[in-house]
Amino acid sequence: MTNARHWLVMAVMSFSGGAIFLLPFLQEVYYIPLSEALDLNNTQVGGLLSIFGAFSLISYFPGGWLADRVSPRKLMTSSLVATGAAGLYFATFPRYEISLAIHALWGICISLLFWGALIRTTRNWAPPEEQGRAFGILETGRGIGEVLPSMGFLAIFAALGSTSLALSQVVVLFSGLFVVLGILSWFVMEDDVGQAEDSGRKVGLPEILGVLKMPIVWLITIVILTAYCGYWGLFRFTPYATDVFALSVTVGAVISVGKMWLKPIAALAAGFVADHFGIAKSMIWLFVLLIGSYCVAAVIPGTSSFVPIMLVSLTVASVTVFAMRGIYFALLEEGGVPATVTGTATGVISAIAFTPDIFMPLVGGALIDQYPGPEGYRYFFFATAGICAVGLLASLLIYFRIVKPSTPQPDPQAPQSPA
Repeated sequence: MTNARHWLVMAVMSFSGGAIFLLPFLQEVYYIPLSEALDLNNTQVGGLLSIFGAFSLISYFPGGWLADRVSPRKLMTSSLVATGAAGLYFATFPRYEISLAIHALWGICISLLFWGALIRTTRNWAPPEEQGRAFGILETGRGIGEVLPSMGFLAIFAALGSTSLALSQVVVLFSGLFVVLGILSWFVMEDDVGQAEDSGRKVGLPEILGVLKMPIVWLITIVILTAYCGYWGLFRFTPYATDVFALSVTVGAVISVGKMWLKPIAALAAGFVADHFGIAKSMIWLFVLLIGSYCVAAVIPGTSSFVPIMLVSLTVASVTVFAMRGIYFALLEEGGVPATVTGTATGVISAIAFTPDIFMPLVGGALIDQYPGPEGYRYFFFATAGICAVGLLASLLIYFRIVKPSTPQPDPQAPQSPA
């Protein structure tokens, strides 16, 4: 594969990896227009995302196994085209039962067909000593794939009058984008792109059981789960700024958008630094920073004089979380997970590690409702810091029990070069 095509593969799959989630999460930006277009109440709108999440979770594990047996080119192309095709039908704003079915289909398309193939292809894209930068570049591209279409299509939505018809056109544009990306994937990627020499072996029950018996797989699961809890903690900073520090809703929105732009920079930098410093060792220090930032957010008074400290705490937490997301799957290589079971290991890890999508919003809402005002946010940030402390412990175990013992040590008897 030529160098240009090598980078084109990464560009297509990373951009697709960010954009493909925009349709299922359409309500994050277009909540009210979507509820009006579909004539749904708040519970029904929430049901759309719940059914997507449920089908995603049950699809991660079989999707990982599938990624070890089927060409990533075929999986990613079919996922993107099917997601876009379902989106074109969703643009007609069908009745609620059909909308639920479409969201379930999106969950299957993304988690069964796309996610495992994306992680496997990224691991195979770079040599073992460059895994950090490979996943950092992937996360950077995913960030760009989220921000650019979102901003462009939002501008079109506003220009068309912010009506239900305008929203339908936005959904059509998103869907068309996915179909185009699917076609690009088919022509840019190769069936054997970057795969390991022994990738011809079919992964069956013995290999699956072998993955489940690997301590490193469960430690990586804990690391990603706790880091993902830290990611969900960022969502509470915007209401924290408005409810506790009395900042305006507009300023809160600016804070939310500002966080999005930190993602590509943090992920890319983390990838290159981690390749030099070590993936597990980098995760240890990132967890230390994240725990510290949440503890600071929990203890500072909610007065105007402490707004700069709150913003610094938010910035540190955001950069740290996005850096973690850029490198934590690189632990597969550093932890010695065989390349032939990358997809299966990814499926096992993802099925558990992304469950914070279910419980973190509930934990945050319950604490803030039970303890109104600053106290609820204080408990939530301390709880998030405590969860991240478990991730720190898992990272320490990976480094001292698995990574460090397997690192070749210099021979003390070897002759030393002259100074």
